[in-house]
Parts: sequence; structure tokens; C-alpha cells
Amino acid sequence: MPTPQPPGGFAITPLQADEVPTLREWARDEGWNPGLHDIDIAWRLDPDAFLALRQENELVGGGTIFSHHGGFGFMGLFIVRPEMRGKGLGTALWFHRRDALLARLSPNASIGMDGVFDMVPFYQRGGFELAYRDLRFDGIASGEPDPTVIDAETVSFAQLDALDTQHFPTSRSEFLRSWLAAPGTNSAAVIEDGILMGFGVTRACEQGHRFGPVIAMNGDVALRIVSTLMHRVEGQPVQIDVPEINEAGLAIAQRFDMTESFGCARMYLGGIPNLEIGNVYGVTSFEFG
Repeated sequence: MPTPQPPGGFAITPLQADEVPTLREWARDEGWNPGLHDIDIAWRLDPDAFLALRQENELVGGGTIFSHHGGFGFMGLFIVRPEMRGKGLGTALWFHRRDALLARLSPNASIGMDGVFDMVPFYQRGGFELAYRDLRFDGIASGEPDPTVIDAETVSFAQLDALDTQHFPTSRSEFLRSWLAAPGTNSAAVIEDGILMGFGVTRACEQGHRFGPVIAMNGDVALRIVSTLMHRVEGQPVQIDVPEINEAGLAIAQRFDMTESFGCARMYLGGIPNLEIGNVYGVTSFEFG
């Protein structure tokens, strides 16, 4: 089908730097609870990922099409102002983002996205294939530190990067380095016999903290990492997004008395990557992959 176009008087253009805070505020107002530095990291690494929907010179919508060095793309933030919805603007913006991201990627690169469950048929019409569901759990942090868990910042970045790359469609070294270094971030890792068995991250959000990524070679390692990170933000609201097909990950969320509150369908265009999702106990971000 032809790509839908925005109606007369509307245009899709690059987002400007001074408009980035507006996109963050809209995401906050929608209740998405973005990390305090998520969007700034994405802007610094890939400003071409940000698109704006405008009526004349007024910003009425926006979204991201993040490219991990052309090897993998992610369609993340996607929002239209509430009073402008139901006019076909979101459809035009979504298809424009898809086509613009395809043009930014290598010929055989795939695109990922997390979309609300009700919109899966729409995304399938756009060529995306359902892989699995990610479930969000909310709770109040309460955990015990584990003596086998160390600060991830004491681990060589090469080890962290290698484990991350095994569980992501392409290398994202620069992104991961910035993610780990952001203010308000806690990170933890487990090394056994010189081998990195897992690491996890929490980051400061508009409300409390969110886990992601949490990657571990087994459930016991994941539990130790999550418990230690819970202890570091004791008493504060926390969220973790767990692939539904990771039953051990769901059990860990329930063990910490977290309640399922939301979910997204992980979908791909261009083929579902062959990844060990059973080792992913916390998705990095619904917005950037």
C-alpha cells in the first residue's frame, strides 16, 4: 500500500535541539516514566533519530528512529498530542518513521519496536512480525546485597560489551558506555572463574528507578544482581520490563512482590534476530531497544 502522507498543513521534519525537552515532557505526561537521561543520550549519539510532526511551525507530534551504526534500527518514542489524535496523523508519522529508518540502515538490517498490544495488527500491516511480549512490573525496592555481586564499573568494559552484544542484534558499544555512565545509574555484575556471568543496571527515572538491561547466564545470577540493585535503591519505586518467554525472569519479579502493570509486543521488520532471550531478565528500554 502507498505510504500515508500527512494532510495539508502538516509536515514531518527533523526535531530541533530545543524541542527535545518537549518530547521528554510528553512522554512523562503519558505515564511512560522515561529515564532522566535516556533521551539526552539518544540525542547525543544519534540526533538524526528524532523526527517532528508539525502544523505550520507548531510541534504536534514526534518520534525516534534510532540507528545502531546502521546494523540495527529501533522505532522508539512515538507520540501525537492528545487533541490531535484521530486525524490520521499518527499513521502518517509511523509509516514515515519506518521508511526513514529503513533508508538509514544497511540493506539486510532489521528494525525492532515495542508496541502496545492493541496495535499489533496495525504494525503487522506495516510489515512487522510479533516475536514475544515484554511485561512491565512495578514495585517498591527491597533487597539484600549479595557478597558475590560487584560493581559493574570495576569490570572491564570489553567484557560488559561482549556479553551485551551476545544478547542484542548488533554491537552498541557507544550507547552502552553512555548508558552506564549516566548520572543516577547503578550497575552490578557477577564474575565466576574470570567469566562475566551477568550484569544489571538501574537508572533514575521521572519516578523512582527502572532496571535495564539485566543480562544473566542463569536465574540464580540474575536474582543476585536484582537483589543487590534493589538494596541500593531501597524503598523507592522500581520498574522492570521482562520478556514474557523468560519464566525465570517473571518469577524474580514476583519474588520481589512486583505487580504487572503494562506490556508491549516486541516486533521486528526484516526478520526476528536469533538471540538468547532466556538470558534477558530486564529489557534495556522500550524506547531505544
